[in-house]
Amino acid sequence: MTRTLSSFHLLRLSFFILLMYFVRSDTGETCLQFTRLSFHSAVVGTGLNVRLMLFTRKNETCAQAINSTAFGNLNVTKKTTFIIHGFRPMGSPPVWMEDLVEGLLFVEDMNVVVVDWNRGATTLIYNHASSKTRKVAKILKEFIDQMLVYGASLDNIYMVGVSLGAHISGFVGEMYNGQLGRITALGYKEPLGNIDFYPNGGLDQPGCPKTIFGGFQYFKCDHQRSVYLYLSSLRKSCAITAYPCDSYRDYRNGKCVSCGTSQASCPLLGYYADNWKDYLREKDPPMTKAFFDTAEEKPYCIYHYFVDIITWNKNVRRGSITIKLRDKAGNTTESKIDHEPTTFQKYHQVSLLARFNQDLDKVAAISLVFSTGTVIGPKYKLRILRMKLRSLVHPERPQLCRYDLVLMENVETVFQPILCPKLQM
Repeated sequence: MTRTLSSFHLLRLSFFILLMYFVRSDTGETCLQFTRLSFHSAVVGTGLNVRLMLFTRKNETCAQAINSTAFGNLNVTKKTTFIIHGFRPMGSPPVWMEDLVEGLLFVEDMNVVVVDWNRGATTLIYNHASSKTRKVAKILKEFIDQMLVYGASLDNIYMVGVSLGAHISGFVGEMYNGQLGRITALGYKEPLGNIDFYPNGGLDQPGCPKTIFGGFQYFKCDHQRSVYLYLSSLRKSCAITAYPCDSYRDYRNGKCVSCGTSQASCPLLGYYADNWKDYLREKDPPMTKAFFDTAEEKPYCIYHYFVDIITWNKNVRRGSITIKLRDKAGNTTESKIDHEPTTFQKYHQVSLLARFNQDLDKVAAISLVFSTGTVIGPKYKLRILRMKLRSLVHPERPQLCRYDLVLMENVETVFQPILCPKLQM
């Protein structure tokens, strides 16, 4: 059976849909909601409509509609951070948006402006969305121009762009001849900024599906990880340290972990990356690549240690080392240093960069496994004259040593470390 709706019912229905954009807060204020569209909208495409949603510490969870003629609670003397989303093939709001707004307001009393261009970004055809990015940038420039009229400073303008939102941020920056205070672009591979961060080399991210059988996550997980890494920096659940380096391989081989003078001079990923800007001003050109690794899950931190090994085998050995740490409470953490074979030569020290998911304050036991990776054939021994474990994150901690070990291939050797003599390097 089919039914037809009268014009009165159609009017009521359209009025109800219009009201869906707003809700009322506990204080009775009208709160603007991010545009929520359906998959049908993505199929048929959407025309561009840009809405600016203001959050401050006065209205942390209740967005206020603002535009170039109505600033609402926006205080032009404070930092203003624009959050700009990207391509939305399904029409739904970004799942990370609320957390990002909350996190930014947590670290600083600022204006947070969510740039809602979901009508325009929602389409199955990427080029249709990308073709609208310059128009969005022009609208933002018009708004910022008005902010400047009322006393705002370009130094206080910060843009956080995700995916196509990063492109929009770049266009706005170009319109102001690079004079914006800061732009953070999440979702672009090629080096563009004063400092470019490459988690896990910038390609596949740990914890993300490796095949198409992972469903929709296979297409977006790696790309979206940059947002979650940035979020992690806001809560300071752990400070993710990055290491300036020419290549990911050099970083993994421990060639770039000193940052010149000390661990403290290494750049931090995310919100606090600009604490490194004084160093960047000294570079010519001021562009740096920084590499780091992450864990599979939040808060994603990895803790770096050097494992220094001196061997006394008569013949050269090539293979990998797996190291496991345990504290008195029984907590364990493991690192497989197997990105490429290590060459062990008699009386020659090799320094291996080990990466652990946990940072154990007091290590009670260490285990080592040596492997050549061969399944069949003879088993080899690795004769260790001295092994030393030293923390990069906490260089003030005592270094741990062990002497005269013989590792049988693929056999775990467990031992209690001792404090290294203080004069050792």
